Amino acid sequence: MKQILFLAFCMLVAFVASAQQDSTASAIVGKYKFAEGSIVPEATVTNENGSIIMTTSAGSSELVKQNEDVYTIVAFQGTAAFKRNDAKKVIGVVIDAMGYHLEGTKEQAAAAWVRLSEQKRLLRK
Repeated sequence: MKQILFLAFCMLVAFVASAQQDSTASAIVGKYKFAEGSIVPEATVTNENGSIIMTTSAGSSELVKQNEDVYTIVAFQGTAAFKRNDAKKVIGVVIDAMGYHLEGTKEQAAAAWVRLSEQKRLLRK
């Protein structure tokens, strides 16, 4: 009986840890815009089969988690530090890679507006 309880506890801990990692990964997924004249105008972060990928006009790279909001940009020997607001929502990213320092803001309002517009259009039909 103790073995069954111990096994159930271990499975619960693994599930909670996995869910926490997924929520952090989903929080950083999105499009980030950089200042005009930057080496790259934007970056898109996606979750592809459990791997976090950052894609820019310079190429794509897997992001490997260092801590909650800091990831290693593997292909470009750099880091991406995601910034959060007081509500703990990801609002931007600071990238230091290959001698470049970029600060970008996460596009949020436009995506929400598109989804809301889509919903309204579907409801009208």
